[in-house]
Amino acid sequence: MTLLTDRRRFLHTAAGGSALLGLGSQMAFLRGVPAVADEQASLDPSTVRLDPHVEPLVRLLEETPRERLLEAVAARIHEGLNYRDLLAALLLAGVRNVQPRPSVGFKFHAVLVVNSAHIASLASPASERWLPIFWSLDYFKSAQAQDEREGDWTMAAVDESAVPPAHKAAAAFRDAMDRWDEAAADAAVAALARSAGSHEVFEIFYRYGARDFRSIGHKAIFVANAERTLATIGWHHAEPVLRSLAYALLMHEGRNPAEHDLAPDRPWRENLERAARIRNDWQHATADREADAAATAELLDTLRTGTVDEACDLAVEVLNRGVNPQTVWDAAFAGAGEVILRQPGIVALHAMTSANALFYAYQTSGNDMTRRLMLLQGVAFVPLFLDAARARGRVADRQIEAVAEAVDPQDTAPELDDVFAEVNRDRHRAAAMALHYVKAGGRAEEVIDAARRLVFLKGRNSHDYKFSSAVLEDYYNITPAWRDPYLAAGFMYFRGSEESDNALVERTRAALST
Repeated sequence: MTLLTDRRRFLHTAAGGSALLGLGSQMAFLRGVPAVADEQASLDPSTVRLDPHVEPLVRLLEETPRERLLEAVAARIHEGLNYRDLLAALLLAGVRNVQPRPSVGFKFHAVLVVNSAHIASLASPASERWLPIFWSLDYFKSAQAQDEREGDWTMAAVDESAVPPAHKAAAAFRDAMDRWDEAAADAAVAALARSAGSHEVFEIFYRYGARDFRSIGHKAIFVANAERTLATIGWHHAEPVLRSLAYALLMHEGRNPAEHDLAPDRPWRENLERAARIRNDWQHATADREADAAATAELLDTLRTGTVDEACDLAVEVLNRGVNPQTVWDAAFAGAGEVILRQPGIVALHAMTSANALFYAYQTSGNDMTRRLMLLQGVAFVPLFLDAARARGRVADRQIEAVAEAVDPQDTAPELDDVFAEVNRDRHRAAAMALHYVKAGGRAEEVIDAARRLVFLKGRNSHDYKFSSAVLEDYYNITPAWRDPYLAAGFMYFRGSEESDNALVERTRAALST
């Protein structure tokens, strides 16, 4: 069975699944409002422009006070506002009003989280798809207020006199990005948005999103999320989004990276040379389950203890042996999951969310060299995240294969309610219980559905959505042998059932029920 088939099965199962953990009754307030149909959550191929009311909707989001926004949007929904237009307005309001500086993160998560909320919506029953978007609306207002306190940045108009002609746009953009020239890149990307299609544009952006480790993976995350959201809201919204994206990718501290050999840039530069050494037929390896499993184990062991150079050199070596590239991704995903097992926290969770973004670029790119580079950067980021974790304090000696050791396999399999209740007491034990639950015959889809619903009800920050959407999606991007341990690692940041509901749930309930 292909990964694509598994993904489709997951979306079907999650959207039609029964209520878990007794949460169904808490969603009853959504039954009185229009459901978000599949055709609203995806782009009609014949659509070339948004509804003419979308720009006023952006202004509504920008100008309505935070304490009244959910109610104002709910009123518009009752009047017929559709999901896709609201999603478009939410993204555009973010890129126009929130600066992706000083780091591509922090308040800029108001933009980064839009696609994660959208993914959560798509994977939910149609009647519940408004919940992540309403949470994101409120989060945008919080980020907008923070941006105002920090100087009230607003995206300026393009300097039209500097915009290159269409036939020079791509070359001008690459040149500006290579020189880390913000003004030139801004003008060039405007020309690119006006003259090229999405596939051509993002083939360029994949590399710039992955080329450095500044902002702990947020650059690659923004590239993937921007492409995925534009695929839903329409390419005619691309220009301001791409301008924000280019500006974010050029974030650096101090010296111009084009003129210095700086640590955050070194793995990429060295991987450019390594990528050229990979055999030409690397994507057409003959499946050999035993050899592939051995290669994954060997690479994972190096990711635990080795340097970036050692890990990336080994990745090239195993690919040149003829193993399936998926085995390298399995090691990268497992290694990322192990980082958060070893030091649960805000830095470690980005090992998993950035792996999701790099794999998306790898999977979507049609360029052989780009795919090589995404794979090698996926490997490189794991030891970089381990180093970042060590800089924050103690890193425990834990291995992802050993998650189950916290539970006696002879014990009776836990109920799913017990698994998520344990999150609030002992996350490592909850991870082991989740693995025990699945191995004893419980369906992983039930765990996934419950984890997502708890984010809807209990989530309080952008990472709840970013992390859960990435991990639950990547369950299907990993070889089956690694899926359950990877899902178990997610319990280091999933929400537990014993937490209080987010105050926005009741407010959303009231707004949509009127």
